[in-house]
Amino acid sequence: MVDNVGNILVPVTLFGFIPFVKALFKRFDPRLAVAIAFVAGWMFLPVAGLKVKGIPAYNKITAISMVVLFWARQFDRMRFDRLSFSSIDLPMLLWCIAPFFSSLFNGLGVYDGLSQTMYQTITWGVPYAIGRLYFSDTEGLKLLGTAIFIGAVAYIPFCWFELVMSPQIHRLTYGFHQHDFLQTLRDGGGFRPMVYMDHGLMTSTWMALGIFLGAWLLSTNDLPKKILSVPTKLLLTALTVTFLMMKSYGAIFLLVLGLITVFVSNRLKTPLLILALLATPLLYAYTRTTGIWDGTNLSSFVAEKLSPARAQSLQFRFDNEAILIRKALEGTVFGWGGYGRSRVFDEDGKDLSVTDGLWIITLGQNGIFGLMALLAAIQLPVFFYLMRIRPERYNLQSWGAPTVMAVFLATYMIDGLLNAMINPVYMLFNGGIVGLLLKPEAEMSIQASLSSSGAFAFELPKTRFIPSISPEESSRFIS
Repeated sequence: MVDNVGNILVPVTLFGFIPFVKALFKRFDPRLAVAIAFVAGWMFLPVAGLKVKGIPAYNKITAISMVVLFWARQFDRMRFDRLSFSSIDLPMLLWCIAPFFSSLFNGLGVYDGLSQTMYQTITWGVPYAIGRLYFSDTEGLKLLGTAIFIGAVAYIPFCWFELVMSPQIHRLTYGFHQHDFLQTLRDGGGFRPMVYMDHGLMTSTWMALGIFLGAWLLSTNDLPKKILSVPTKLLLTALTVTFLMMKSYGAIFLLVLGLITVFVSNRLKTPLLILALLATPLLYAYTRTTGIWDGTNLSSFVAEKLSPARAQSLQFRFDNEAILIRKALEGTVFGWGGYGRSRVFDEDGKDLSVTDGLWIITLGQNGIFGLMALLAAIQLPVFFYLMRIRPERYNLQSWGAPTVMAVFLATYMIDGLLNAMINPVYMLFNGGIVGLLLKPEAEMSIQASLSSSGAFAFELPKTRFIPSISPEESSRFIS
């Protein structure tokens, strides 16, 4: 059974992804196959799911994670023997099992807890583990970053079609709009493309990530000068123009914030700016849950300096967060569990709450325990990266990709204060950085020198990658 109303291409594409990934593993080096599968799957699979009794819904995220894991195990079994648990993996483990405690302490039963834990693991833990396996060195992260940049460039014609004709590609392909069409309309006219992603903001953030990676990797000489005979600078320029035409101000802010942070951190040789990014979600969650800050001063500033309409939308979010926080704090340390139990209803059973940010959804469903586990799982690898990799390395060849990915994860959690965009590709960053940090300093230096001397071989149309060494619940989005 299909979750959304769609055509026959929905099950055909979702199930067709299985032999597609198999073909990738048969044709390419396993690491390149994984990168292509995650990027292509996230960009083109339908925003739909197939309900299969006894297992989590087979949708875009579960297809990407489980199909890649299955074929990686079949074609590259020896690599799995090298994966070992480390204490730095503990936060992700706690985040994956948080739903089990939420179900258990709310009387929902062991079965429900195991079911929710399985879905959480597939969504977050499996991509993280795959990142640990395949992208745990500077070369692997560079390959992944290059694949994302090429993927973002490939989205340019799709985005321009929807900029002109309105977001219709998903409907024309799969038979339905994946989100409220009204949210694609932009202030002053025009549309924000969605293409094959859940929401226009998710698409624009993907394009912003492509620019972030492309710009920094180009500056560190980690990108080839030409891709398919087209100058890379020209591709980056076209990508940037397309992104700006999407008028997604939140994504523009994240991109500018990321680029400035990396550039200034490198020039000043200090990670303080990135540490400030990491501290922001912690301070926000603390001040909001304790009632120290209600957000009215920020919305007043936005109304006065920017736009009254945006200020009203922002204050609406703050007001909804306030009632959701009160409800969350009435529950257990493990939250209320699923099935809308963390939401607020009136006497007639009408839902009075609107959940926007990933942080407030997590606080309601999985409590303080879940929120702390989520923040630790995403932010601790970034923190340890800052402690181990000196900022003066950020602009050196082979260190561009891991640096951009670390800073992007920091900005991702800031975006999670307002939106709930779950993307398994981001967890590849997380796992890859953790795997990189677990390597001895000497081995990391060898990898970097091999990469900068030309051991990294990612060429198009030549598609063989040569490694140097062994190695949800979001109902609204903000512009």
